[in-house]
Amino acid sequence: MDKARGGFSSRIGFIMAAAGSAVGLGNIWGFPTQTASNGGAAFVLVYLILAFFLAYPAFMAELLIGRYGQANAVTSMQKMSRNTGQKRFAFIVGFGGIICAALILSFYGIIAGWMMSYALEPIARLVGLAQVADWLINQSLIRNLMFTILFMLLTITIIRRGVEQGIEKWSKRLMPMLIGLLILLIVYVFTLDGSKEGFVAYLNPDISRVLEPGLLISALGQAFFSLSLGTSVMVIYGSYIAKKENLVTLGAQVTLIDVSIAFLVGLLIIPAMYVAQAQGVPIFAEDGSLISGSNLVFTVLPSLFSGMGTVGLFVGFGFFVLMTIAALTSSISMLEGPVSFVVERHKIEREKATTFIGIGIFLLSVIIIVNISFMLDFVAILATQYGQPIIAMLCCVFVIGYGTEMKY
Repeated sequence: MDKARGGFSSRIGFIMAAAGSAVGLGNIWGFPTQTASNGGAAFVLVYLILAFFLAYPAFMAELLIGRYGQANAVTSMQKMSRNTGQKRFAFIVGFGGIICAALILSFYGIIAGWMMSYALEPIARLVGLAQVADWLINQSLIRNLMFTILFMLLTITIIRRGVEQGIEKWSKRLMPMLIGLLILLIVYVFTLDGSKEGFVAYLNPDISRVLEPGLLISALGQAFFSLSLGTSVMVIYGSYIAKKENLVTLGAQVTLIDVSIAFLVGLLIIPAMYVAQAQGVPIFAEDGSLISGSNLVFTVLPSLFSGMGTVGLFVGFGFFVLMTIAALTSSISMLEGPVSFVVERHKIEREKATTFIGIGIFLLSVIIIVNISFMLDFVAILATQYGQPIIAMLCCVFVIGYGTEMKY
């Protein structure tokens, strides 16, 4: 490996960084929402099957491309190509993943900003700033811009430090915090009335629903989104792994961590929904559909926390800090993909490249914020349900079709 590029200094460093990339809002925001909207345990069952039989092979394909190429996504894929046509196709797929990562980060930063504002709301109430607290949890242009800027600054600061001192160092700190907070919240919610009904809904699948087209598409998109596939992230992370490490073992460990945390998040969110329902908060419409949809964590759960009194302020703070940490572990990986491409292909200094790319993605976020009523969902669906699976599958094609003779 070219030492100038940097790399992970240890096995645990890669596992925490890759798992941090995988474990983000896709798990903690997206997975529970998709589960609640698609039959509960039936969705969980399909998700687990697709995660191991489709997403995991695609995950390994991206790691293999990075390990072989020892470079950014585009360069790594072009090294596998044997002629001009293949090199052009490699550029399209590799650069497509970089664009996909930028699109995801553009809406991701907005939602992560909401997580930060919701984490501050309980503190504002505790110190008696009711008006500030209300402003923090209500949609407004200024609030959205302020917290998106704040979150993007955190992401840019970490990536400017590089691989070992930035991505690896902070992933090692943030991931244990995330897992610890998650377990504490699960234990607490399970002590509340209504949680047992949610537990049954989460773990008792309706087998008749597992072949529904909508459920299958949602589960596939969720599996690819939660593992950060199709975004060039795992290609570049694969290039940072030491040659002595066993990729198959590392890939399996990261996938297991990602799926396990998604499962644990479901154990928190789904029972919490039924606890809120037991307290009089409407969760499902008469036709059985989820009322809050993608705004589940911003409507149902705050209502649950407010019904707990003073204790709920602390629980709400812990939950949204958890969400913010999960978002940050993923956002740093999504920014690394475009940054590594610019640094290696155009020989631009890392700090300068990170700053300018971060600002560019933020400007895209501003466009989404100004047109948030339709652009947020549009960009999210375009990037996660279509872009990621397509690009990840094309990476598999590269490994199968063009990489049969490569040594890794």
